Amino acid sequence: MEQNYLRADTLAAANARLIEAQADIPLAGLWGGGMVASVDGLRFVVPGHTVYAGHNPRYFGRRRGATWLNAINDQVAGIGATVVPGTQRDSLYQLDVLLNPDHGQRPELVTSDTAGYSDMVFGLYRICGMAYAPRLANLTDTRFWRLDTHADYGAANDLARHRIKPERIRAHWSEMLRVAGSLVTGTVRAYDLIRALGRDGNPTPLGQAFVEYGRIAKTLHLLAVADPDDDSYQRALNAQLNTTESRHRLARKLCFGSRGELRQSYQDGMEDQLGALGLVLNAVVLWNTTYLDAALQQLRAQGYPVDDADAARLSPLGDTHLNVHGAYTFHRPASGGLRPLRDPDEAVADDEPVAGPGRPPPRPGGTK
Repeated sequence: MEQNYLRADTLAAANARLIEAQADIPLAGLWGGGMVASVDGLRFVVPGHTVYAGHNPRYFGRRRGATWLNAINDQVAGIGATVVPGTQRDSLYQLDVLLNPDHGQRPELVTSDTAGYSDMVFGLYRICGMAYAPRLANLTDTRFWRLDTHADYGAANDLARHRIKPERIRAHWSEMLRVAGSLVTGTVRAYDLIRALGRDGNPTPLGQAFVEYGRIAKTLHLLAVADPDDDSYQRALNAQLNTTESRHRLARKLCFGSRGELRQSYQDGMEDQLGALGLVLNAVVLWNTTYLDAALQQLRAQGYPVDDADAARLSPLGDTHLNVHGAYTFHRPASGGLRPLRDPDEAVADDEPVAGPGRPPPRPGGTK
C-alpha cells in the first residue's frame, strides 16, 4: 500500500484534485484568486544518522534535523513542497518548489521571510514570470537602485543613489532567456543554477547580469513597501505569511506519529512522509472551507446579513473540532452531501449533531 500509493507523484496528483476542488468553493474566492503564494520552512528533528539532516541548535538543540519547505497560495492550499537537508538557505530551493507546483497554476506574486532574499533571486523570479516580494527586516540598510543617473525621481532622489548597469543585462540577455526556459521546463534545477552562478558569493558574468536585472524588481518591491500613502501591499504580504505560520501550527498538530520526527534515512522517504502530511493538511483545509461556505449559504438563505468583507476574514485552519487520535474510517457516506449543521443558539452535547436547515436565523447577540 505504501509503495504503490504513498509516492511523490501520486501524492502530487491527489493534491491537484484537492487544490482544484478548493478553488471552486465561493468562500475560497473571497480569500484570493490563487495567484499569490508564500514559501516558508517547517523544521523536523531527524533522530537517525543520515547525510540529509544537519545541525542547528536554534531548531534542533543537540540533535539533527531537516526542513520541509512548502508553498501555500492565498486560498490556503498547499501547492508544493520539498525537503531541504538541515537548515540551508531557503532561497536556493524556493524557486524549484514554485516552478513545479502540484497544480498547474503558477503564482504571479511570491512572498517569503528575509532568509530567502538576494538580488539574484529577484532576477530569476522576474524572468520566470513571477514577482518576488520578501519581507525585509530593515529597510534602512537596503539599497534602492536607479537606471538613469540624471532622472528626477522627486522624493526618491535621495534613496536611489546606486545605478543599475543595463549594459550587463544586454550583453547576456539571450543567455538569460535560455536559462529561464531551462528553469520553467524543469531541465535545470534552480538550486544547482544559483550555486553555479554565485561561486561562493562572487557572481559569474551571467550571474551578475541576473543581479542587475533583479535590482530593478527589488527596487519596485521596496517602493511599494515604503509607500506612505498606501500600506495595502505590505499588509497583504504580512497576512499571507501569517497564514503560513497558522498552517504550520496545524501541521504540528496533525504530525503526531513517531513523535513528530522524521525516521527515514533518505530524502525520498522524508518527502513521502511529509508529502502525506501535506495531503492531509489540504484535505482538512478543504473540509473546513466546505462547511464554512455551507454555513454562510444557510445564513444567507435564512435572511441573516453576511458581508463578504467579514467572510473573507474567516480561516479554514481551525482545529478545535479535529480529533487526530483514534481509529480512522474511509467509507463514502451513503447519503452523500454534507453533514447537518449545528444551530449556535442551542446548547448541545459535543457528539450530538443538530440539523440546521429549517431553523430560525440566529438571534442578535447570540453565541458565535
